[in-house]
Amino acid sequence: MTNTKLKIVALIAMLIDHIGYFIPDTPEWFRWIGRIAAPVFIYCIVIGYKNTSNRKKYFLRLYVFTVGMAFLNLAINQKLYSLFKLGSIPNHDYYIMNNFFAPLFFIVFLIFLIENRRIGSIFLLFLWQFFSTFAFYFIVEEYKLFVPADVNPTYQFLGSLFGNVLFMEGSILFIILGVIFYLSDGDRVKSAVGYTMFCLIILIVIQKVKVVRITILSVLIPFGDYQWMMIFALPLLLLYNGKKGMGLKYFFYIFYPVHIIILYFIGLWLR
Repeated sequence: MTNTKLKIVALIAMLIDHIGYFIPDTPEWFRWIGRIAAPVFIYCIVIGYKNTSNRKKYFLRLYVFTVGMAFLNLAINQKLYSLFKLGSIPNHDYYIMNNFFAPLFFIVFLIFLIENRRIGSIFLLFLWQFFSTFAFYFIVEEYKLFVPADVNPTYQFLGSLFGNVLFMEGSILFIILGVIFYLSDGDRVKSAVGYTMFCLIILIVIQKVKVVRITILSVLIPFGDYQWMMIFALPLLLLYNGKKGMGLKYFFYIFYPVHIIILYFIGLWLR
């Protein structure tokens, strides 16, 4: 299976997942199907990074879409909150929190640092995670920026824009998964073992969070009980034949924000 075909399968799974997320009263199994989407896209982004002929353009494209999606989310959330304050729409507590471009960009950036053994830069990047977490908390909680009724959209905006993994979609686990795929270096056995162990750890930790209610772990692992179902992406990853396929590069970049916005407003209308 080519890279393009893998992404098409992931795109279909993502669409089904987001229908289940945004549209009220859809069956829960829509979300189950969607668990295979993120791992496949992350796998493909690592492959894309390794095979691209121009990494600067690759970085720039991912970051432009990351920033663009962050501002698009912010604009929509701000507008709807303003309409709610004016009384033009009823009680509004339903915001866009999706920006999968952000963890994808962070993954390739971190891989670049690892590949080039930028130990000092990696240390500074980890230091930034701690510093920015406290800085964002102070800014958001003190000034109640953008959407005062719900601080989560603001945290997501700042995390996407300034590279804080705690406030990105998927949190730190998507980043770890990307590094696992990179370190596997295309070896199917290493990929399978690493990915299986990753899914098993997620299953165990989520159950731990569920029972003990550990707040910090719930932030680091913001997933539902069925996240372990991402293991079913493994056969798809093993079917990859090392070929690029037809491309469709910008189709995937454009489809993501367009389908999010359409489904969001359909869901808003149906609520």
